[in-house]
Amino acid sequence: MTAHQMSPSDTRADPTVHARTGPNEEDRAPMSFTVRVFIYLVGVHFIAAFLFFLFYVAGG
Repeated sequence: MTAHQMSPSDTRADPTVHARTGPNEEDRAPMSFTVRVFIYLVGVHFIAAFLFFLFYVAGG
């Protein structure tokens, strides 16, 4: 049977193709970017807490 005579039901699925079950490597941010964002978030919160503390002490 040639490819022209085969129906779609006769074709076999490629066994190397896997169904997606979760995020792949391409879907995630690089580790260095993730660490940098975490450090920036911690740093910004630390600066905001320090400014809040300064205003709290100066106010009374």
